[in-house]
Amino acid sequence: MAVRIMDETMTQDAYREESAMSENAITRRSFLAGSAGVAAVAAGAGFMSFGAWEQADASGTKDVESHTAYSLCNSCSSKCGFKGYVVDGKLTKMIGEPGHPHCEGTLCGRAYGYASIAYSEDRLTDPLKKNAKGEFEKISWDQAYSEIAEKVKSIIGSDGPEALAMVQDPRPSGSYYTKRFMQALGSANVYTHGAACNMSKNAGFTQVIGAGDYLADVENAKACMFIGRSYADAIRPSQLHALEKAHENGAYIVLVDPRLNNSIAFADEWLPINPGTDLALVLAMSHVLVDRGLYDKKFVAEQATGFDEWAATLGQYTPEWAAGITGLKAIDIERIAVKFAECAPAACIEPSWRGAYGCSYANSGETARAVACFNGLLGCWNQKGGALFGASVKAGDVDKAKFPSVPKVEAKIAGQSEYPLSLSGMGVNVYAAQLAKEGKMKGMFFYNSNMVAGYSNPAYLQECLANLELSVCIDVQMTETCHACDYVLPDTSYLERLELPEFYGGKVPAVAIRDQVIDKVHPNTKPVDQIFSELAEACGVGQYFGFTVEELADAQLKTVGLSLDGLRACGVSSFPEKAFKYGSYPKWKTPSGKFQFASDACEKAGLPRTPQWLEPAVAVPEDGKSFRLIGGKQAVHTHTQTANSEPLMAITKQYGLERVWMNASRAKELGISDGDTVEVSNEQHAGKVQVKVTQRINPDALYMPSHYGCSSKEEKTAYGVGLRQMDYVPFRIEPGYGGICSQEAVVTVKKVGA
Repeated sequence: MAVRIMDETMTQDAYREESAMSENAITRRSFLAGSAGVAAVAAGAGFMSFGAWEQADASGTKDVESHTAYSLCNSCSSKCGFKGYVVDGKLTKMIGEPGHPHCEGTLCGRAYGYASIAYSEDRLTDPLKKNAKGEFEKISWDQAYSEIAEKVKSIIGSDGPEALAMVQDPRPSGSYYTKRFMQALGSANVYTHGAACNMSKNAGFTQVIGAGDYLADVENAKACMFIGRSYADAIRPSQLHALEKAHENGAYIVLVDPRLNNSIAFADEWLPINPGTDLALVLAMSHVLVDRGLYDKKFVAEQATGFDEWAATLGQYTPEWAAGITGLKAIDIERIAVKFAECAPAACIEPSWRGAYGCSYANSGETARAVACFNGLLGCWNQKGGALFGASVKAGDVDKAKFPSVPKVEAKIAGQSEYPLSLSGMGVNVYAAQLAKEGKMKGMFFYNSNMVAGYSNPAYLQECLANLELSVCIDVQMTETCHACDYVLPDTSYLERLELPEFYGGKVPAVAIRDQVIDKVHPNTKPVDQIFSELAEACGVGQYFGFTVEELADAQLKTVGLSLDGLRACGVSSFPEKAFKYGSYPKWKTPSGKFQFASDACEKAGLPRTPQWLEPAVAVPEDGKSFRLIGGKQAVHTHTQTANSEPLMAITKQYGLERVWMNASRAKELGISDGDTVEVSNEQHAGKVQVKVTQRINPDALYMPSHYGCSSKEEKTAYGVGLRQMDYVPFRIEPGYGGICSQEAVVTVKKVGA
């Protein structure tokens, strides 16, 4: 049911009584005051001060030998822009760039905390090689390149280039150089972190709208639903700004989440849904709109295909049916659906990200399809306050003589045939690992990717990598993935290098630069462009890398009327002449050229042609002891990326953010009190951690934040803090779509000593 917030001091009976009296609204109590929530929201909203960074000389005056440079944060994939201030060679403060579309002048707590990575005592400083004893020894760059190249050539000679793969977490230069390097070798196997993040969501959307994502026009919305998404805990300050504006404008904001997240400060209603059942909710809301004739008939008639086919199946998905699955009240499901129809077209379901259906369940791709279809019923596409296809700008063709094209690789990325709905631009990275375990993938590279700790079950992935003939990890610290590899190459931190320009889509497209802010802290580290250029030379394909990153950046910018020097001087440049305009519907890049309520590709992949109910793969036993394990970000961390940052981990320890969350009524049944140490276990793993007992979570769910449980002793700040969600998740790949099913896990909890 839809509920109000329960104070920690309220009894269960009082909570139920108050909830029954108010089905429509949440009072905004000061429930965050004096709790970890206030720190988390403040950090997420960019309220953390950078004063601790500022340094002065003994006389109290600022050092006059200083400079500034524009850069992009690397604590998450948003890459927010900032101006860095450097004194005596050290970064002293950071100011968010007002013109950057993802931050609008505001940096979140992650940005300030993660900048300390450049000066971390845990930095990798020299190339490493694993010896016969399984220990790492320092080697020279020449030795590393020579031995890696020898193994690359041997694998290509015996098994072909398709036996090589790259996994990289997309950043400006990393995205370019990793792909170019692998294609130069003849391999199409370049994977992002997508299968462990947003693959299923994007692939599901693609089947309906022909694009992997869209924008929710939150600030202009009259109604907006967030499924498993919290802007106050998430990664773009500009999105939180938009949510704040929507709240101030009186928009109706609904949070659908098993856990009450920090965005509740701006929301009207929380639906504490049973984990993995979002698809049932969206199908039931769609039923209401179609059954009552409240959908946009003009949009359906002119823009869509397959509507009648889908409508014929929706009759079974009543609010009463969904109530039994979701744990919500039928009257709430019906009421909310009608409210969105009344607010349309200035209403939509926000596209979400990893949390609910990015890659979480065996039904995540189908949930994404249903979400896009519901937005179609609202007729909100490209309408003010609705779901938008933003404008974009990208670099054009550069001089082929200076920057020669790499020969096109005709082969498909491994996993495309097995998971036909997956997106080739992301690829199913864990399938490549599975091939390694089967002896079919022989060599893998990892750039800025801690695959072992964060992409699926770590024990399984370690076995996969152990079976490779060649494994190379390029990173700034000794992650779990580094430990699993044969060679480790030390990258510079993002503050120590220039990268290629980053192009951003949105209402007003823009381009920004990550310039070098400080000199290299460790002289034997190298930036990504240099590493892959030199590796390519060693592997015999250096002819495709005969240019500097400066030359390429300038050439790319000139294709859009800019220059590297010019962008270095301002940090970000927008293209108002290409700004998005409301009104006309998008061009649907689907096979039919229409908005698709039905998909031939889904049917071919063994799924229904239209979105239908599909159970999660794992059921929760009705034994009174089991919980569905759910994960999610906190406002001061981005999964494992930021856990080894001392400033950010200090916040974790101060507020006990590593604790798991358990519903108060369930805790009482198990004899567990707030602050107790509990053992969380299943057939995959067992571990101990403190528990936070609260009414702010669905009774069937146990929330475990996704940042902790580091098992690399070289990451001294993060090591041994909390539990790692992925240790409990069996290796599983979502049929058709290729997501990792990151929340298909059930655990039992018992009080330690009980």
